[in-house]
Amino acid sequence: MRISRFQTFLLAVTLVAGPGCKKILNQPVQGSYTPGDFFTSDANAQQAVNDAYKYLSFTSGANNAIWVLGDLASDDAIKGGSSIGDQPDFEAVSQFNILPTNAAVEAVWKNYYNGVFACNVVLDGLTGNNAVSSALRASGIAQAKFLRAYYYFILATSYGNIPLHLKVETAKEAQTRALPQDSIFAQIEQDCIAAAAVLPATASQLGMATKGAALALLAKTYLFHSDLANHYTLAAQTAEQVEAMGYKLTNLYSDNFSAATKDNTEEIFTVNHLAGTLGIGNELNVWFAPRPPAPTNGYGFFLPTQNLVDNYESAPTGEADPRLDYSIARAGHSYFDLAYDPSWSSTGYNCKKMTQPLSEVPAATKNVGTVNYEALRLGEILLIDAEALNESGQSAAALVPLNKVRARARNSYQYDNSLPGYPTVPAGLLPDITTTDQTQLRDIIRRERRSELALEFHRFFDIIRYGKAYANAVLQPIAPNFNYDTNKWFPIPQSERDANPNLFQ
Repeated sequence: MRISRFQTFLLAVTLVAGPGCKKILNQPVQGSYTPGDFFTSDANAQQAVNDAYKYLSFTSGANNAIWVLGDLASDDAIKGGSSIGDQPDFEAVSQFNILPTNAAVEAVWKNYYNGVFACNVVLDGLTGNNAVSSALRASGIAQAKFLRAYYYFILATSYGNIPLHLKVETAKEAQTRALPQDSIFAQIEQDCIAAAAVLPATASQLGMATKGAALALLAKTYLFHSDLANHYTLAAQTAEQVEAMGYKLTNLYSDNFSAATKDNTEEIFTVNHLAGTLGIGNELNVWFAPRPPAPTNGYGFFLPTQNLVDNYESAPTGEADPRLDYSIARAGHSYFDLAYDPSWSSTGYNCKKMTQPLSEVPAATKNVGTVNYEALRLGEILLIDAEALNESGQSAAALVPLNKVRARARNSYQYDNSLPGYPTVPAGLLPDITTTDQTQLRDIIRRERRSELALEFHRFFDIIRYGKAYANAVLQPIAPNFNYDTNKWFPIPQSERDANPNLFQ
């Protein structure tokens, strides 16, 4: 991304949640400011910190298109929409006909590098600034480092070798070469460690990053950072630090994807969306909802595949893993408050995550949803721990966090009276795993991660980090153009290539 210089910036609402929060960072901000007159008070500094969060949100499904790169490029979902010609660049991603001018590739790059820039504005403005209180200065720097780490994690996993910007730069300064992905991961880890040392365990305002969020992202980065010595050991140790902080799996898996229960014990870092005017709601609600003739007035994108549905386990008597119906609408089951008609989708399925019933968000305001995006939650951290332990030769220990995730899933039958046979868990459904064979357990953990995190925009990045043989076996049957060596990272956008002549030097 070409960053010119910090002339003026417009501060906006930020909506991110953490456990134990009391308030929301949603105070309206007016006007624009120059660098010389902005960081002169705690109030202004806080507004700049708030602004750094806004690039997390899905107030625009097109601008924050990580769902396209994370899942449409995988075996979990296809584009959908009214026709092949409806958002053709999204279809091109799923078929790996991806040019550097691709709209989704451009959008993700721009959104998350804008986030990096906003964080660097905060860091430059607060470092050594005695006009701001020491408490706010320390907190603001820590939040900005965590957010920058999160934005860079998305960028590094999406594009691989990328430029690293750690301050506000002139146009000339910003023309730096792409660094190896390993170097970006190292910076993410450095920022997370620094942030975790300062951030509180629980936030006083609804929206602040926490120590748990920084450690959770650190654990995930260690898992992905295969060039780092002992990265599995570090991932497991850090994940266990997060587990020890008091987060708890919700009784119902679906609580993580409901507007009524979105502030819960499992969330570690959550992107909040609120009802009201455009710009603070979750626009994915309309992108993912079924198209007419469904009464939901949606666009009908992001359709789950049969392959994903088949990944879910069932009891010997046929009862499904409840995560299937919490995540995916299918024949014979409801789409919230409607009887689901599989003709609403070309695959016979629709995504339920990030969407809401008409009783919560009427068709007329479908693009202002209120469901959060769970960026980091305990279910994933437990599976990071399980995978890291297994890969580091501690397969018996890996069973503990793995079976916690499976137990929560099957025990939904004890808490949800809409499930058949409530409150009895069907015999043989999602039994505890007992094998300690590393190869067998690796396959089980990968399948479990796919079910637990389905349609949360992680699948493609997991496929790639599992390696060439796995990726080719999964993706080439559905996308013959896929070539691991060429497509493991998305192309750096043409806009950056044009602006930065030093990019590939």
